[in-house]
Amino acid sequence: MLASGDGDRLTVGEIVSVLRDRAFALLVVLLGLPNCLPMPPPIPLICGLLLGFVALQIISGRAAPWLPKAILSRSLARSDVDRALARALPLFRRLERFSKPRMSLLDNMFAMRLMGVVLLVLALALLFAPPLVGQIPLGIAVCLVGIGLVERDGVVVLGGLAVGSLGVSLSLGFVYAIVSGIDTLL
Repeated sequence: MLASGDGDRLTVGEIVSVLRDRAFALLVVLLGLPNCLPMPPPIPLICGLLLGFVALQIISGRAAPWLPKAILSRSLARSDVDRALARALPLFRRLERFSKPRMSLLDNMFAMRLMGVVLLVLALALLFAPPLVGQIPLGIAVCLVGIGLVERDGVVVLGGLAVGSLGVSLSLGFVYAIVSGIDTLL
């Protein structure tokens, strides 16, 4: 796309159209990344809401993500995209040495919809994650699931699900502690 494109800018719509079915997986990874580090409370909430929106689209069986026209028409400088790809490619090459297409049961529509349900659960857990560090296991889980979907690697997806179960448990424990505390006060 970069070599054949005209002009010095790329729109988000052009990038999404090139990524096709992997655009969902890339969005999942991008929404998980900020949560892999301690972040102030609005970040997990925003990422959780956006991830929930993406998960609902996966559950509904969309072939590619729907984004508002205002976002699709936004453009990025071709040089910025080049620079980002130059930084990301070595990381993806290292990742591809470990990750490869395995457990291909994720290649059908039913499995993708099931992954959408799992992502929706992780998104809801992000909404109620304990402040500052509680979202880290969920962020790692979301990134692993997204990377597993990009690489078509079921083993990485299962690793993400294992980490995600820990994150969901932490979020549920946090919600339980708050509800118990309020109940005790009343």
